[in-house]
Amino acid sequence: MTTHVDLRPVSVQQRTEGPGPRVLLLHGLAANDSVWARTLPLLPDDYQLWTARLPWRTETIAEWGEQPNLRGWLAKALEAVPGGPTVVVAHSMAANVLLDLLDQKNRGGVDALRQFGIRALVLVSPFYRGSADEFDWNTISYYLNDFHLIMEEGIRVHSDGRFPADLQEAMGRRVRDRVGPYGWFRFFDLYLRTPTLQTGRITVPTLVLGGERDFAARPDESLALAGALPDAVCRVLPGCGHFPMIEAAEEFAATVRDFVNPTMGVTPQCGTAPLNALEPQR
Repeated sequence: MTTHVDLRPVSVQQRTEGPGPRVLLLHGLAANDSVWARTLPLLPDDYQLWTARLPWRTETIAEWGEQPNLRGWLAKALEAVPGGPTVVVAHSMAANVLLDLLDQKNRGGVDALRQFGIRALVLVSPFYRGSADEFDWNTISYYLNDFHLIMEEGIRVHSDGRFPADLQEAMGRRVRDRVGPYGWFRFFDLYLRTPTLQTGRITVPTLVLGGERDFAARPDESLALAGALPDAVCRVLPGCGHFPMIEAAEEFAATVRDFVNPTMGVTPQCGTAPLNALEPQR
C-alpha cells in the first residue's frame, strides 16, 4: 500500500464546520499540522477550524529553504480559507513569517489585517527581540550550534518521550541536517529582523502565548512582544516548553477559547470556567 504524500507547498484543510469564528492554525518549522491533533478536539464546537500545511513542514523540509518568498506562501494559506480567517493561531517560526507578512504589507500601504479579514491573533512561542543590541555572537552561536536541540524537543513531545535519549538525539540531528544551512539562515534572518517590525501597526487584539520552560523562544520574548503590540496580552503556561499545544493541550485550548470568545463576541459555552493554573502577564 502506498501512502500519499502531499507535496504542494501550501494547502489548508477544514477540520470542523461550526458557525463561529474561522480559526486558522499554522505550524512551525520542521513540524506539520499534526502538532494541533491534541488541541483540535478541545476547542469549542462552534468554531470553524482550519489547519495549514506550509513549505517548512516535515515532509518538504529539505526544499523549503530555497523558497524565495515565505511571506507569499503564507499569504496563499490565508487566502485559501473561504471568507478569510477571522483568527490566526501561529506557532513558532510561522508566527514570525506572519508578522513579517503583515509588516511588509503595511509598509506597502496595504491594510494587511483588513485584506485578509483577520480580527485577532494568537502568537504561540514566537521569536522576538525588540532591539538589535540584543543580538550578539553568543546568540548566533547558541541558535546555530544547538539548533538540533529544538528539533529534539519536537520529537520528544510528539512521541511522549518514548524514544531513548541517544535515538532522540540522532533523530534531532537528522532533522537539523534536512533543514540545512540555508533553511537555518531563513529562520534566523526572520529572527534578526524582529527589532525592525512596526508592531504599532498590528492593532488587532493579540494573545501571545509562551511556555515557562521554552529554551528556544524564551518566555521573556513573548512578554516583550506583547508589550510592543498595541492591544496584546501574554500568557505563560507553567511547566511547558516550546510546544504548549501538545504538552498542555487542555490549558492551551482553554486559554485560546477564553481569549477568542470575548474578542469575537462568542457566547461562552456552558460549564466553562477560567483557568487558575495560568500565569497572566502583560
